[in-house]
Formats: sequence, structure tokens, C-alpha cells
Amino acid sequence: MDIIQFIADPHHHFLRTTLEYLQICGISIALAIVIGIVLGIAVSRSTIAGFIAVNLSGLLRAIPVLAFLIAALPLLGTGDPPALVALVVLGIPPILLNTYTGIRGIDPATIDAARGMGMTLRQILIRIQVPLVLPVLAAGIRTAAIQIIATATLASYIGAGGYGVYIVNGVKLFDNTQILAGAIPVALLAMIIEVLMSWLQHLLTPKGLQVQAIAEFSKA
Repeated sequence: MDIIQFIADPHHHFLRTTLEYLQICGISIALAIVIGIVLGIAVSRSTIAGFIAVNLSGLLRAIPVLAFLIAALPLLGTGDPPALVALVVLGIPPILLNTYTGIRGIDPATIDAARGMGMTLRQILIRIQVPLVLPVLAAGIRTAAIQIIATATLASYIGAGGYGVYIVNGVKLFDNTQILAGAIPVALLAMIIEVLMSWLQHLLTPKGLQVQAIAEFSKA
């Protein structure tokens, strides 16, 4: 009841806070998708570039997000800009890695067979490469989106809005109501995205790959 009263109190601006959080997460996820896919496609053309990108992505994932936030402060100041930069950097690695893995994982014999059948480069891209890469890419986007949604609360430490404001204020004031008012919506949002992206990944997986996966699971 205390949480409901807190949310319903107009002085706490819950709707505005929700929109701020959705905006920060949405922009970060969108930018991470675009940059991650472009970089993944670019490095997939070179083994050396792919090796560097894979290892650099792993290094970036090991660095705490707070370090990115603090590093961005001198250049971008406080508020949403440094938060967006840090969250985008957090979201790029899984999308880049899955894009690279998906493209490199396509059997060259499949492409050669398509060419032998007289398919054009555009037909090969649309009918073969894209359907095979999309499920792997969707998995990377799901991972990135969950990470961004779960981590965006830290942006409040540098003046950005969103549910993190409730959590930080709740910790300072030892107010569990504020903490839960920020933590519960974040958890619900993460679960919703997890379910939606899992469904989308299944939808994008070609029927042949689904049957193959079921057969391999049955043998195991």
C-alpha cells in the first residue's frame, strides 16, 4: 500500500519518471543496435579486425558502467548525455559479437550452392544470410536490452532522470518504499523485454533450424 500511495502521489512525478527512464533506455538500445550491427558487419570481413573487435568487446564488458559514467563527465557534463554514452557502450558488445558470429557462422558451402542455383547477391542476402543471422542477432539485442534496462538506474548518480532517482534517494533516506518504487518497475520492464525478445527470437528462427535444435536436444 505504501508503494501504491507513493506512485499515486503527484509530488513524486511517477509518470514523468517512467517516461524519462523509457526514453533513456530506448535511445540507448536503438543506438547500440545500429552501431553494433554496423561494426559487426564491418569486422566480419576481416579475421584480424574480428579478433580485435571480439577481444575489445570483452574488455569493455569487464569495465564497470560507473567508470564509463565518470569518464564521460568531463566531456559531456551531467545529465542524460553521459548516461546515454555509457549505456550505449554497454549495449554494443553483445550485439557486435552476435552479428559477427552470425555472419561468420554461415557455411560458405551454402552461399556457393545458392550462387550455383543462379541467385543474385541480393537474393542470397535476403533469402539466406539475413534469415540465418537474425535469430543470433535477436539474442544479442535481448542481452543488450536487459543489461541497459537493469543498469540505467546508475545514471541518476550523474544527474540523469528515471527510476534510479527513487533508488538513490531511498538509499540515502533509508526509505524502502522509494527503493521498491524504483526497483520493481525496472524488474518488471526487464522481464517484459526478456519475454518479448525471446518470442521474437523464436519467431525469427527458420523452421529448419528449430527442428534441428529440437532433434539435437532430444539426442542429448
